[in-house]
Amino acid sequence: MLSQKARYAIRALTALAELEPAAQAQIAEIADAARVPRKFLEQILLDLKKRGLVHSTRGKLGGYTLGRPADEIELAEIIRTIDGPLALSPCASRMAYRKCDDCLDADTCPIRKVLLEVRDATADILENRSLATMIEKPASRRRKTPRKRA
Repeated sequence: MLSQKARYAIRALTALAELEPAAQAQIAEIADAARVPRKFLEQILLDLKKRGLVHSTRGKLGGYTLGRPADEIELAEIIRTIDGPLALSPCASRMAYRKCDDCLDADTCPIRKVLLEVRDATADILENRSLATMIEKPASRRRKTPRKRA
C-alpha cells in the first residue's frame, strides 16, 4: 500500500512541476499548494534532495526546484525513494530480494509467481509515468476559451 508520506511526496513534486521553468518555491508555498503539513514536508524534501529529485537554495530568496525535468522523474523512483521496493513481498522484489522466512523453495512457490507478475505490472505502469504525465490535462479537461458571438 502506498504510504501517506509517498502521497505527500508525489503531491509536493507535482506542485514543483507546475511552476514556471527555473522558478522555485519555499516550503510554505509547497505545503499550501500540495496540502501537506509543513513539518512533515521538511523531512520529505530532505529525502527527495538526497536522491537528487529536488534541489534547494538557501537564503531569504531561496527555495526548492525539481532536480531534473518533470518528464525525467518517474513515479516509481519517487515511491521507491520514500517507501522502498514496489513488490508486495521481499521474495518478489527485484531491488531488495530476500527469501521469505517460511518459504520452502522460492523457485517453485506459486505465491511468488503471482507476486512477481503483480510487481512487474505495477513497475511497468509506474516506470512509464512521470511527473509531467501527471500534470498534463486531457483535452476533455482543458479550459476552453469562450467563443464570441457574432
